[in-house]
Amino acid sequence: MTRIVTRQVPADPARQLHQQGIAPLMARLYAARGIADAAEVDYGLKGLLPYHSLKNIQPMAARLADAIAARQRLLVVADYDADGATACAVAVKGLAALGAVIDFIVPNRFEYGYGLTPEIVELAAQSQPDIIVTVDNGIASVAGVEAANARGIEVLVTDHHLPGDTLPAALIVNPNQPGCEFPSKNLAGVGVMFYVLMALRAELRARGAFQQQPEPNLGELLDLVALGTVADVVKLDRNNRILVDNGLRRMRAGRMAPGIAALFRVAGRAAHKANAFDLGFTVGPRLNAAGRLDDMSLGIACLLAGDETQALTLAQELDKLNRERRSIEHGMQDEALAVLSGIDAEQRYTLSLYRDDWHQGVVGIVASRLKEKYHRPAIVFAPGDEGEIKGSGRSIPGFHLRDALDLVYKRHPQLILKFGGHAMAAGLTIAEARFDEFVAAFEEVARQLLDSNTLTRTLETDGPLSGRELSLAVAETLATEVWGQGFAAPTFHDDFHIVSQRVVGDKHLKLRLEKDGVQCDGMLFNQVEWLPQTINAVYQLAANEWQGRKELQIYIQHWRQPG
Repeated sequence: MTRIVTRQVPADPARQLHQQGIAPLMARLYAARGIADAAEVDYGLKGLLPYHSLKNIQPMAARLADAIAARQRLLVVADYDADGATACAVAVKGLAALGAVIDFIVPNRFEYGYGLTPEIVELAAQSQPDIIVTVDNGIASVAGVEAANARGIEVLVTDHHLPGDTLPAALIVNPNQPGCEFPSKNLAGVGVMFYVLMALRAELRARGAFQQQPEPNLGELLDLVALGTVADVVKLDRNNRILVDNGLRRMRAGRMAPGIAALFRVAGRAAHKANAFDLGFTVGPRLNAAGRLDDMSLGIACLLAGDETQALTLAQELDKLNRERRSIEHGMQDEALAVLSGIDAEQRYTLSLYRDDWHQGVVGIVASRLKEKYHRPAIVFAPGDEGEIKGSGRSIPGFHLRDALDLVYKRHPQLILKFGGHAMAAGLTIAEARFDEFVAAFEEVARQLLDSNTLTRTLETDGPLSGRELSLAVAETLATEVWGQGFAAPTFHDDFHIVSQRVVGDKHLKLRLEKDGVQCDGMLFNQVEWLPQTINAVYQLAANEWQGRKELQIYIQHWRQPG
């Protein structure tokens, strides 16, 4: 069952936005998302929150400046997802531009697992670094930092994940650490590293480092910051929207890293029309494929590539891995659905699945697909180290997944060996022999925290559009905004008359729709059964370009009989 509700639009903010020069439809959309002043959708870089309130950022900048002056060797230890890869590329490029001696390593998820572990420290020690700089990880690496310190290697932690009860013995910059007063807690790992570079540049400026040479333009890194921020699905508050908007502007102007340009090219997307959707659903997945199936060093090398030829070769390898990832994912999804065919999912509050031949790098995507299909928190497991299995979970609104796992951990000691994550996504490790016990414990916690309203899928829309608003110009205007997590892309719902319909690609419906005398094309993906003559549809607008012609197209997300 799906419930459709219309977002409430506060009248006063909508009126004020319109009076400040914003078109009525956009004023309505912004007001429904909590915007009350046109300044909040001004994405000039001057609007970025200053770095000063990030706890420890000035001591870290001073330490890095000292290291640069002493020619100490820095080694970045990255995470193996798109946020970690872009954060690593930003760190390497930015620190090198500021004069550092810099290199990086990234753990292979199948050999070393996540974060700065003692094993990764042992590997890092082979490079003989003076300082390890973590990006997008480290806040939970108590044992890893201890191992580094024992070897005489200093650790600087840059991260954005939620901390545990104990912090590592290192200098930490993380907006989510205790005592940090930075107003936005939503920076991605790449955003944290970008802020560290801004503080470092200011520290070097104060020391007179740029009297004989020009200051590096850190704005040149914003394409990487935008990609990592969107791909990591962090909340797009105003500060993150400023970072993403400026990164997208660089891409549209053709001033992006060769690796990002190459990823657009192999994905068949036009970089001059880059938007947040492209980063989240075409470029990001190709970068992530390296960490899921192989080694994220390949993805980082693509982002760091200095010329188009090298970048394209690496991007083609990433595209090949992404196709392989999709094939594995589809097979696992079919197998998961076969398992669930014998279960009444409507009577369950959670879905936890495991097979001993599933791929560890793809379990998170399959969990996401199951969550979307059944609207239940889903965790999918694959074999890990001997006797252990590793799971990746995705959640629904109203169910904080990490907190739920924490309850299981506290109520059933030793059942969960380790875990971490956020409200909507988390990972964990358990003993294979205790899988059924975990399934029952997780279900029990969910039954205490969830109710029937939360388990009913809710589609929140921005209401109907007039015939005048149903236009290519509106679609193009919407495409220029930074929509995403926490700042939802507009969806609308209306009654349409179906003028014509046909199946394309053996699995999609191509539609000709009419409302208030206005006709336009529509697409309904993954359905071949014909629709009735009139439907009530939840949809998004898109500016479709084909053979040099632009036209309005409607993408239908959900439909039902009117009335």
